[in-house]
Amino acid sequence: MKRRSVTMTDGLTADKVTRSDGCPTSTSLPRPRDSIRSCALSMDQIPDLHSPMSPISESPSSPAYSTVTRVHAAPAAPSTTALPASPVTRRSSEPQLCPGSAPKTHGESDKGPHTSPSHTLCKTSPSPSLSSYSDPDSGHYCQLQPPVRGSREWAAAEASSRQARSYGERLKELSENGAPEEDWGKTFTVPIVEVTSSFNPATFQSLLIPRDNRPLEVGLLRKVKELLAEVDARTLARHVTKVDCLVARILGVTKEMQTLMGVRWGMELLTLPHGRQLRLDLLERFHTMSIMLAVDILGCTGSAEERAALLHKTIQLAAELQGTMGNMFSFAAVMGALDMAQISRLEQTWVTLRQRHTEGAILYEKKLKPFLKSLNEGKEGPPLSNTTFPHVLPLITLLECDSAPPEGPEPWGSTEHGVEVVLAHLEAARTVAHHGGLYHTNAEVKLQGFQARPELLEVFSTEFQMRLLWGSQGASSSQARRYEKFDKVLTALSHKLEPAVRSSEL
Repeated sequence: MKRRSVTMTDGLTADKVTRSDGCPTSTSLPRPRDSIRSCALSMDQIPDLHSPMSPISESPSSPAYSTVTRVHAAPAAPSTTALPASPVTRRSSEPQLCPGSAPKTHGESDKGPHTSPSHTLCKTSPSPSLSSYSDPDSGHYCQLQPPVRGSREWAAAEASSRQARSYGERLKELSENGAPEEDWGKTFTVPIVEVTSSFNPATFQSLLIPRDNRPLEVGLLRKVKELLAEVDARTLARHVTKVDCLVARILGVTKEMQTLMGVRWGMELLTLPHGRQLRLDLLERFHTMSIMLAVDILGCTGSAEERAALLHKTIQLAAELQGTMGNMFSFAAVMGALDMAQISRLEQTWVTLRQRHTEGAILYEKKLKPFLKSLNEGKEGPPLSNTTFPHVLPLITLLECDSAPPEGPEPWGSTEHGVEVVLAHLEAARTVAHHGGLYHTNAEVKLQGFQARPELLEVFSTEFQMRLLWGSQGASSSQARRYEKFDKVLTALSHKLEPAVRSSEL
């Protein structure tokens, strides 16, 4: 025997009505069944206030949403007594039997598309919850229907499900089902892991260097010195910044490059595991730039006044890179050249600088050096609105500590504040990765209308500098070997300019 789905209040009401029909003293109540039915129909006309809060996009884990009552047709003859509807206000999620439907046989109950085997839905009820919770196939109420694709409810459910799923699950879904309609054109492509450097000195087509050259050719060094002396420090800073942004993929990034990288900008690639080759290339460029500038200063074999003037212009270049261009990468490279032991030991040159170019000496000692120290310690940085190339050298050195050449004590080598410095640079990496588009925009604004000279762009290219310093054959040797040999060359040039004073002569 099948049970009928009624509520407790319906049962009590039906019991009261039956008693009132049988009691002779209940004649004063005017047709209680009709009034109960009209009350239920009136309640059905009220808009469903609970429907927006119904969990249509969630699984019915709560018992409140899992009370599904199936009503099947009884094989016996239909009862002659119909249960009246309850006058109690019905919830939107509660089922309701149509009060006005006549009893039907088993054959007639299957004609309508929205009928169940034992009852008919009330056609006069406009309640949205009733139609949404009825299921014609399974024949039961309270079925939670999924939202329509493209609706607001579907979008909210999709967003919450994406947040709940892991990254690997989303990638697996994309590979199996493809990208959704709103993500068309944004399908995931596995990035290419670069294993070779973007610098290839052997195939470098130069305007200044012959196909085969020796290290530190005198004629080539003289040509470079003339090119650097022809323009002011700001023009030099613009040429350096343009080449830097191209190497670091801040400028000149095509759609194909973005697809291969897996990200939009090189600053984001720096922080990822498959960006190791870009980090190594930037380390190569940083040290090669510093060595070339040091050779330019140490190669000045004239008087101390000439070397002091060249020092002053180099300090101006650092100031332009830091202030005007917002290029912290080459700013650190220029400051690294000025801080080399082979240059800092030239006492006569620095004394002449303080005497002839006092403002440059003060700028270097009081502003540029403290600012670089704050950058290395992660305490201070330039404003984002003025930055084209952030200070990523400490981050690269941390990530590539096995490949970075030694540069003396690191700022995080202190036992007191070492951990704080490391955490500061790791936190700054988030900012660097997040603002790749801002650096791109700033670089475009800084270089807008700039007419670069091809010869100067070549002088500041890494391939040219490698060929200039180590020759066509030595440029392809290992990095550690190249740096070790050239450190000895710089030391010899420095001692040739200002020989060391013996202790017996003091």
